[in-house]
Amino acid sequence: MSSALPPQAASDAPAPRIYMVGGAVRDQLLGRPVQDRDWVVVGATPQWMSAQGFTPVGKDFPVFLHPQTHEEYALARTERKSGRGYKGFTVYAEPSVTLEQDLARRDLTINAIAMRQLADGRQEWIDPYGGRADLQRKRLRHVSAAFAEDPLRILRLARFAARFADFSVAEDTMALMRGMVQAGEAAHLVPERVWQELARGLMEHAPLRMFTVLHDCGALAVVLPELAQRWSQPAPQSQSQSQSQSQSQPAPSPTPAALQALAAAVRAQAPLAVRYACLLHGPAPHGTATSAQAQAMAARLKVPTELRELALLLARQRQAIDASLHTDAAHTLALLEHCDALRRPERFAQALWACECMAQADAALAPPLPAQSAAAKAATPAYPQRPRLLAALQAAQSVDTAPIAAQAARQGLQGPQIGAQIQAARIAAVAALF
Repeated sequence: MSSALPPQAASDAPAPRIYMVGGAVRDQLLGRPVQDRDWVVVGATPQWMSAQGFTPVGKDFPVFLHPQTHEEYALARTERKSGRGYKGFTVYAEPSVTLEQDLARRDLTINAIAMRQLADGRQEWIDPYGGRADLQRKRLRHVSAAFAEDPLRILRLARFAARFADFSVAEDTMALMRGMVQAGEAAHLVPERVWQELARGLMEHAPLRMFTVLHDCGALAVVLPELAQRWSQPAPQSQSQSQSQSQSQPAPSPTPAALQALAAAVRAQAPLAVRYACLLHGPAPHGTATSAQAQAMAARLKVPTELRELALLLARQRQAIDASLHTDAAHTLALLEHCDALRRPERFAQALWACECMAQADAALAPPLPAQSAAAKAATPAYPQRPRLLAALQAAQSVDTAPIAAQAARQGLQGPQIGAQIQAARIAAVAALF
């Protein structure tokens, strides 16, 4: 692997050394695809970087963009705690800072490994904190006690737990995070950074683990008190779990009831908006958040408008959507209009997707029903309201309103009267389906 370095200027001083660091090194060792590469430069000054053609871009510390690859190259640095939160640090970046000192400020040992490409093509690995051993043991462990200086690292570790689902959190690391929460550090998290980590974690391979880690260290009550309040609702054991326990075999940890809807969304490979909605609106009976709760959570976390609107729509209309299976055409069209489905069909489709996931969560928490035949289960839609309402929406959209409006105008009708004619045509189109 080449670092694609520009030509180095001749000098009597030792040439700066450049190492690939962070997630790229970790993922390469794990055999995973490397997405973005980050580099650290030891023994350099900003003037040297500029002389090589690098472009400075860092605001809080010296970071430069490579002139050809545009990858980030940061000068080796140390950080000293000087205040609360993730911005409360004093940065020291001088040529005297060693690679080991730079790696020591990183959060987890698996992210504190460096690699240098040697002239003969070999790769030199620098691993002063046992990161490769932790990769082999599948363990998330903090580099040093400095982990406690940045509360954002709690969220980052939880997100890594969601990405690496088979990794465990080291006991001393979990104890350290609990101490951080008890000391009030989590209360100083910046909302935008909290949402950034939550959004990335929700789209990881196993997002439920992120919330489990946050719950276990106590941070969930600070970051997502709405979810923490619903956490204690137990999930029922399946028949297979009961049988395994009766045979004195350890049963798998049940999914918390509050996360059952999110689990269904993950299985369905749903997009972020649906996953967020399923996180906020859990299964019955503690399920659907109120409009005020949805608004408050979105405002506190600075949730993007698209996601906030979907969550708010479900707070207002989920019950009506669930009850729509046997409604007539007029009431069905009224529901579509209340959901603004004719103007925003994509959002309505996501709302139905989320409702289906929540219905699956409700079914998982309900008492077991008498066994059905495989054919009967296959013939029954998981959430029949979804295809029914999507078909109704398509029928309503198929109505050509222009000739209806023109004919009504020729008859001397105006405004609301023309609207009533269009609505009647849409009701007829929906009724033809039922």
